[in-house]
Amino acid sequence: MRITTSRLTQNVLTVEGRTIGEPVLFVHGNVSSAAFWRDAMAALPEGYRPLAVDLRGFGDTDPAPVDATRGLRDYSDDVLELIAALELDRVHLVGWSMGGGVVLQVLRDRPALVRSLTLVNPVSPYGYGGTEGLSGRLTHPDGAGAGAGAANPDFVARLKAGDLSAESPTSPRSVFRSSYVKNEVPDEDFYVRAMLTTRVGEAHYPGDAVTSDAWPGLAPGKSGVLNALGPTRFRLDDLHEIEPKPPVLWIRGADDVIVSDASLFDLAHLGALGVVPGSPGTPAQPMVGQTRAVLERYGPYREAVLDDCGHSPHLERPEDFQRLLAEHLREA
Repeated sequence: MRITTSRLTQNVLTVEGRTIGEPVLFVHGNVSSAAFWRDAMAALPEGYRPLAVDLRGFGDTDPAPVDATRGLRDYSDDVLELIAALELDRVHLVGWSMGGGVVLQVLRDRPALVRSLTLVNPVSPYGYGGTEGLSGRLTHPDGAGAGAGAANPDFVARLKAGDLSAESPTSPRSVFRSSYVKNEVPDEDFYVRAMLTTRVGEAHYPGDAVTSDAWPGLAPGKSGVLNALGPTRFRLDDLHEIEPKPPVLWIRGADDVIVSDASLFDLAHLGALGVVPGSPGTPAQPMVGQTRAVLERYGPYREAVLDDCGHSPHLERPEDFQRLLAEHLREA
């Protein structure tokens, strides 16, 4: 269904016949869409109403531009307006990857609306790239090491062209196989096609590229997805101050190469490996450690780690994922 608010028209996936019960709103990650939640929605126990939203610039939601200077708030404010338009009373939120950051922002801004929160391999509360240590200290004041300039240009070009092939390691299909999942999953073509709904450009993915005098020569710009994730744009270091504090479940794959303390998408880590030349010794961003430190300060949370699993537990370990999610929803 399509829901129009004062901000934009959003596409929301539902499950036929599931129109009552406690609402569970699923929020997808970067370069994907609500379609990634198809099976998780269908598997929800009775008594819950499954909903999954396409964020702006993904799937069938309007391609409204992303103001990266607001961090992830363009997305989270869209979600808040959607909740209001659907007249939902206290919502279970489930966010994967970048969507984890979006639901954390909703929690930060409107905690009374959240019945429970489930994070699935979420982006660090201190953004993606450009920070050091568990406190999320900026490596450089301008956030150098993060932003749209970090995107692989060939991947961006193939995404824009709708490339369904696996002829290159930078094709969306190859990236799905090497980074989204550790092991083969059913319906790969379905998920790759969902990736290809991503709008490409300076207002969307990856955003406007900005240079920096500090290594590796790039910093977050003012528009688009990757800049919105920059540490000078998105930073949640006061979650422990909010009230009320709904329970948080953090599910993650142990072998994630995207969100990791040694991420293969973190330029600092790639510099240490010699893949990106000229590194002055900048340490990798401890993404998992930062999330854990923030949640420990927050209070009511549980961490569940799935072995032999990458960035997408809901696709790779669906039975374990659904069991953990159902338990969390019942206990909330």
